[in-house]
Amino acid sequence: MPGPPRRSRDDACPGALRLHIADDGALARIRLPGGFLTSRQAHCLASIAEDLGNGELELTSRGNVQVRELPGDCGRQLADRLRPVGLLPSDTHERVRNVVVSPLTGLDGRGCADVGGWVRELDALLCANPGAAALSGRFLFAVDDGRGDAAALGADVTIIATPGGGAELRTGAGGPRLRVAAEDAARAAVTAAEAFLHAAAESGTRAWRVRDLPRRGAGPGAGETGESGGPAESGERTGPPSASAASSGAAGRPALDEALLGRHLSRAGVAWTPAEQPPPDPGPREGDSPAPGPAPGLIRAPGSGGRCALSVSAPLGRYTAAQWRLLAETADRSGDAEIRTTPWRGVVVPGLSRDAGPAALRRLAGAGLVTAPGSPWYAIGSCTGRPGCAKSLADVRTDAARAVGTGPAERAAVPGGPAAAPATDGPARAPRPAAPAAPAGPAPGTTAGTAGVPVPPTGASGVPVDASAAPAGTAASDDGTAAPPPVYWSGCERRCGRPGGGAWIDVLATGDGAYRVAVSGALPEGRTAPRPVRVPPGRTAAAIAAARAASTAGAGHPAHATGAADGTSAAPGGAEGTAGPRGEDRPQQPGHPGTPDGTGGPDGTTRARTP
Repeated sequence: MPGPPRRSRDDACPGALRLHIADDGALARIRLPGGFLTSRQAHCLASIAEDLGNGELELTSRGNVQVRELPGDCGRQLADRLRPVGLLPSDTHERVRNVVVSPLTGLDGRGCADVGGWVRELDALLCANPGAAALSGRFLFAVDDGRGDAAALGADVTIIATPGGGAELRTGAGGPRLRVAAEDAARAAVTAAEAFLHAAAESGTRAWRVRDLPRRGAGPGAGETGESGGPAESGERTGPPSASAASSGAAGRPALDEALLGRHLSRAGVAWTPAEQPPPDPGPREGDSPAPGPAPGLIRAPGSGGRCALSVSAPLGRYTAAQWRLLAETADRSGDAEIRTTPWRGVVVPGLSRDAGPAALRRLAGAGLVTAPGSPWYAIGSCTGRPGCAKSLADVRTDAARAVGTGPAERAAVPGGPAAAPATDGPARAPRPAAPAAPAGPAPGTTAGTAGVPVPPTGASGVPVDASAAPAGTAASDDGTAAPPPVYWSGCERRCGRPGGGAWIDVLATGDGAYRVAVSGALPEGRTAPRPVRVPPGRTAAAIAAARAASTAGAGHPAHATGAADGTSAAPGGAEGTAGPRGEDRPQQPGHPGTPDGTGGPDGTTRARTP
């Protein structure tokens, strides 16, 4: 059995200085620690997308921003635009500034503390630490205010605010948990990253993430993850869900254990004590699901006469430059001149008065943004797919738009592209999305702003949805019921940017013009996943609806799972790319590299470079 991966080179994740050459041109990824952006920085990104890219900004599953279809030699010009506005504070550390945060921290009265300051301090300490530049572009920090949303994202180092004003430091899945003082939280996180680098060097594996480290005393094969190569940031949620060595009961203790972590903290002058460890592998619990992030709508601050924030998203996480600029203008005109991107590809605009919030939300809806959980685009995601990714087996964005348009909700369109075509049983290939043209007038069900994109619905009463009414860590639909599992479309078995955590609907292109629709991830206790079904693109909407219903209604029944989509089903472990027991990845094909975060990103080639 092979041992831990012994990587021959550093990861090739793209950044702002090292572009990746994809099938549709060069791609740049700009790190936004915590997703915090000033309105000036947001305006800068919109101008970059228009002047250098394809006029769109993609949000990733780490809240970073990607610009596609760039000239291959524009790296220096891009950097010259980013530096003056503070979006490139360190040339040597720009790819390691991967920090996610609870996006509503300090805004809705939930959580144990406002941890925005921790994020800014963590970023500054990272950039000031020469050794931290050796971290992989995949290494992830999470800062959680105690509500559990950021902590559920599978970060390598997590700091969590705790009741009473303290913090808990965690590393990987099943690693040590230590208590530290709140004022030491950011320093403890950077010190934990240093301890990881020590453990990686000691193991000789050049591990990119904590889960890549071998387990001490576990013998050959422990910690095996496979050499993925490629320009990937996306150790975060690529491939089908799999159990980590820690959660699956692998022998041996973590290489980054309490003793090693404690020594590094003590040397750094950070006082610590062991925190209570959770019971081993408790399994899914009732209500477990991927952390959904803020529901779209109004987020009201506690107390009478307070302020509010707006939570919105764009279909498939793709924002036109005009939509992005409108968000920045809303922050300038009515808010705190700040926006926050989220790991769920949404945007939060804080600091509005309660009187200004509803009207601002309606303006954003008029521009084609998702502003209510009732939108057919809510909780729908996809990888890049064709034509931008050479590894993809289908144009998943267009097929997803067609499925949304033929489902129970209103018709939809790919942002900035043609209206969804009628469903067919054959493989769908839509024209390459073009810049939106000025419409002569709004089509039925739409408004002027983004051609062909339906206006997301408000609540049943016609009033903008108050998302602050949803309990922490959950999303609610307009009728107050729990939101269904998210749906994610993938062009190949890497499933780049897929949801993490509990149950989600896996829509996977199979390469023969069909899709495999299955419930993946951990279902709550007492629920059984229905059998996967294999359907043509024109029947995915029915299969997805049936899978969502089965995953929320208790034990799954195969007849209901198929939804009569085509009368067929795929047995687990089948030839078209189903996951094995417990959702382990099937072996990757030789030379089948990993990919960047979020939108599925580049084509998986290794032609990354620094212009």
